[in-house]
Amino acid sequence: QVQLVESGGGLVQAGGSLRLSCAASVPSFSRRTMAWLRQAPGKEREFVAGLTWSGATTYYADSIKGRFTISRDNAKNTVYLQMNSLKPEDPAVSYCAAVPPYSGYLPVKQWEYDYWGQGTQVTVSS
Repeated sequence: QVQLVESGGGLVQAGGSLRLSCAASVPSFSRRTMAWLRQAPGKEREFVAGLTWSGATTYYADSIKGRFTISRDNAKNTVYLQMNSLKPEDPAVSYCAAVPPYSGYLPVKQWEYDYWGQGTQVTVSS
């Protein structure tokens, strides 16, 4: 059964932090670049962060301006997103996604995803 299950979403106060987890039961997890994307109400889905299988390279969207950190634990087939200094414009459904093996070496805009999670809601309160 191939699945990506996100968890850790919820309600957080503006300026607070939240850590998302993605348990990824996907083929060749340790050889894949993993990514987080998000979609806010009325907006298109956008790339947030990515991490290569080697852990040597990370990618972040300009919109988060260094507030988020992506990490992974290959032994547990899990990817994380630490979100700090959350802003009112950050509320969204966050999705974990898997990049096909070796494709993570392509420019971020050329990435495609063969597996997606169901999403986890992030809500920021005042």
